[in-house]
Amino acid sequence: MATLILLRGNSASGKTTTAKFLQQALPQGTSLLVSQDVIRRDMLGVKDVPNNLAIELIRHICEFGKEHTEIVILEGILSAAIYKRMLLDLFDTFEKVLVYYFDLSFEETIIRHKKRPQAQEFGEDSLKKWWLDKDYLEVMNEKALTQELSREEIVAKILEELLKI
Repeated sequence: MATLILLRGNSASGKTTTAKFLQQALPQGTSLLVSQDVIRRDMLGVKDVPNNLAIELIRHICEFGKEHTEIVILEGILSAAIYKRMLLDLFDTFEKVLVYYFDLSFEETIIRHKKRPQAQEFGEDSLKKWWLDKDYLEVMNEKALTQELSREEIVAKILEELLKI
């Protein structure tokens, strides 16, 4: 019975770092980490627009993970306007789904962005242009992760909830 853990939110909110720490906390070989940025930008080199090729590839990779691992961790901005239909379809294929949205202030993402290696690649203007305020999927089990929570607290919360399902 495979579980899908979805981590969504704006750029510089902590999704990728949290996903990596979460995977490291799980037994080796039991999970697959799927990153929207890796698939969309690095593998395919496509813009984040409706019907881009990354949507289908993300779905296929997650389905592969469902067949070959216990846990699939999908992380990315994954805007509701572009990815919601695919995400809802994915939810239907997994036995268990945990959904989290990093709901941080724009000011907090700026602070976090300045600490990232990518800080020199793009700045506050780009972050503002990409900003999606309260971009919830509005599904029943979606939980907000706020800036008051540390990365360690978030990972512990997810691991605790994973044991409950």
